[in-house]
Amino acid sequence: MRLWHESLIPKLPRQQLLGQHRECCALRGGGWGKKHATVNYVFDHSPYKLFQYHELVMNEMLSRGYTPNELWLDPLYRGTKEAAYTSLSSEVLTSPIYPEHDNIYLIECIENLREKGINIE
Repeated sequence: MRLWHESLIPKLPRQQLLGQHRECCALRGGGWGKKHATVNYVFDHSPYKLFQYHELVMNEMLSRGYTPNELWLDPLYRGTKEAAYTSLSSEVLTSPIYPEHDNIYLIECIENLREKGINIE
């Protein structure tokens, strides 16, 4: 499980982009708060931050002609198996959305993709 550095989202191949959507759905749903070494930092922030990140992914999907379920465009939605949030305090959109997505993390993500045979530079 990994959230790619947000600057890479427009460059991700189809498989990684759609995989990122699935990861976001899982984290927003029943995966929220479940420890995983690569994404534990997500749980240090409001679930709204994850929605903001997921929105970037979905906007990229839409720009490529993919159609994510519109229900995910609601920040309160948590999938079919989890009750929706009754409210979330919205947060100002920061850049990067997650402060953990710094230049070191960007390099780590690029190297991870390269190991998968994907060169996006």
